[in-house]
Amino acid sequence: MFGYVTICEPELKVKDLKKYKAYYCGLCRVLKEEYGFMGQMTLTYDMTFAIILLSSLYESVADLETHRCKVHPVKKQMMLKNEITSYAAAMNVLLAYYHLDDDWQDDRKISSLMSKSMIYGKVKKIIDKYPRQSEAIRTSLAELSLCERDNSTDIDRTAGCFGRLMEELLLYREDMWEKSLRKMGFFLGKFIYLMDAYEDLPEDLKKDKYNPLRKIYAEPEYEERIRQILCMMIAESTAEFERLPCLVDVDILRNILYDGVWSRYNKIQMKKSEEQKK
Repeated sequence: MFGYVTICEPELKVKDLKKYKAYYCGLCRVLKEEYGFMGQMTLTYDMTFAIILLSSLYESVADLETHRCKVHPVKKQMMLKNEITSYAAAMNVLLAYYHLDDDWQDDRKISSLMSKSMIYGKVKKIIDKYPRQSEAIRTSLAELSLCERDNSTDIDRTAGCFGRLMEELLLYREDMWEKSLRKMGFFLGKFIYLMDAYEDLPEDLKKDKYNPLRKIYAEPEYEERIRQILCMMIAESTAEFERLPCLVDVDILRNILYDGVWSRYNKIQMKKSEEQKK
């Protein structure tokens, strides 16, 4: 479900692109150092956004390091890391664990059982350290599973589950910025969930799989309605972002929130346009 909150590379300055990649590589490095290969497998662009946002908000200075890795074995890569990178890495692993647990409970996938068993020891420490976020992820994914079993087409209900999950992940500290971070995360989470459902719908219809958009898909104004809903979700999220005193890396953050989040949507529209021409 992740991978939607990323940059629009053509619109980003070279120096900002290098910095963004350094944060991304820093997250990858911390995942490897603290959670091993299985941790690295959970790497997402979405959590890179969270690192940059929270680092900017709390003025947390990142240390610059250079390392080689399996993806870039010849040239050392710049990596930016701070305490928020470790927080994001923990949330990545926690999300992966509960997703694997959900797959095991719903479909009895042996691969999911084995994978979650391999990381349980380290996940237990994360749960003990971040009980609020852990409970939010567990209950939100459980509610999403219930929506699927009920075959719910209530968009607010289903998307709201992921919205509540995201608001807890963005809430690094319960302080004066809590209200804005919660609201920003909630609507960003709903946007992510709906974008994922929109992208998956054609395949889900073919395979007769659950998708909360199945009901409105048959409506004449389906495409326009989806775009309006997505616009409303991201507008609410960006409105709260603009209330935060983020100055460092604000160009990267705005690039992601105003352009990057629409990258996959635009690709879908291009693909549909090409298919119509054929």
